[in-house]
Amino acid sequence: MKLLFDQNLASRLVILLVDLYPESQHVRDVGLARADDISVWDYAKQNAMTIVSKDGDFHQRSFVYGQPPKVIWIRRGNCSTATIERLLRDHYSDIVVFLDDPETAFLALA
Repeated sequence: MKLLFDQNLASRLVILLVDLYPESQHVRDVGLARADDISVWDYAKQNAMTIVSKDGDFHQRSFVYGQPPKVIWIRRGNCSTATIERLLRDHYSDIVVFLDDPETAFLALA
């Protein structure tokens, strides 16, 4: 599973979650730290990645443009990186089902 963590999430999630999501990257690590949403969207699409973000704009884009890429929308306010890590670990099976479903474009996790 290849996740692309948006700039609003900590880059260390890549290392913290390498056991479950080994091909994941952070936008900072691929030269997109200051990129607009369209550039992040295009990168994820071209590289068969799923965007993980707290930004509702990606959720909106998934309605307009569909997928790929797919979007995992973290619907938590201010919270720690440990909380985000736990959320992605606890919902691993849901994420697997989501990524295997050819019809769904986004998954909201709260």
